[in-house]
Amino acid sequence: MAEIKGVITAMVTPFDAAGELDLDAARRLARYLVENGSHGLVVAGTTGEAPTLADEEKLALLGAVLAEVGEEATVIAGTGTNDTRHSAALTKRACEAGAHAVLTVTPYYNKPNPAGLRAHFGELARAAGETPVILYNIPSRTVINIPPKLLAQISAENTNVVAVKQANDDELAPIEGLAVLAGNDGTFLRALEIGEPGGVLVASHVVGPQMRAIYDAVQAGDGERARQIDGSLQPVYEAMSVTSNPIPVKTALELLGVIASHMRLPMVPASESEREQIRAALAALDHDPDQAGRITA
Repeated sequence: MAEIKGVITAMVTPFDAAGELDLDAARRLARYLVENGSHGLVVAGTTGEAPTLADEEKLALLGAVLAEVGEEATVIAGTGTNDTRHSAALTKRACEAGAHAVLTVTPYYNKPNPAGLRAHFGELARAAGETPVILYNIPSRTVINIPPKLLAQISAENTNVVAVKQANDDELAPIEGLAVLAGNDGTFLRALEIGEPGGVLVASHVVGPQMRAIYDAVQAGDGERARQIDGSLQPVYEAMSVTSNPIPVKTALELLGVIASHMRLPMVPASESEREQIRAALAALDHDPDQAGRITA
């Protein structure tokens, strides 16, 4: 079973200027992230603009990332939608394609009750077979919160449901039967301090080595160093939320010359004001935000 721990980057999806999936850039980005601190990658998640990707694009992206770094990092496929049959079919295909784990978000818009949530995730767990399933609790985007007791119940009913990406910061706490992954950059250290294995992160696109150093320091018992590094990264964490994700992180990657910031509607480019806030946060870390003319994809 795949190790689900440490710095797991919720990878952005590169597009070209025409809005088409850029698999070459995706492979380069995956390599860059693994070489800069990531233990694992999530493809086709929220940060990857999953709602705008067709299933075939999600699977192509998964295949490209597995081919590039699949022997070095845990590659997790985002397969959740608000349609159980669709999610189960996509989950099955992603697992057959070699995904090391799948990330399944709470059904959005439908607003199912607890019994519906249990049934939904049960279908996805069966579709995944022996592949680990990570639940994804993000009430700010899905309207519904899955309380810790219900998360534990879903895990108890499905042996391959092994973790939750907890993006409800108020409920970041141990849950029986589940590994709890921080769902936001700002709670990564807190998750580690309470004994949890890591987080699914966004800022690790641009400060991956520093976030890996936080993880390593906690594992070595050096909490003071971990807190010092985490404190130094607060401006970057804040910059990654100046507007809707993934606009800030794609802008940051472009400023650093990693990939272009092309997005698909309804995501739009950062405003000049937002861009300057991101530039300032990067500059404070001794990055060179004037690399914007050297885009590599």
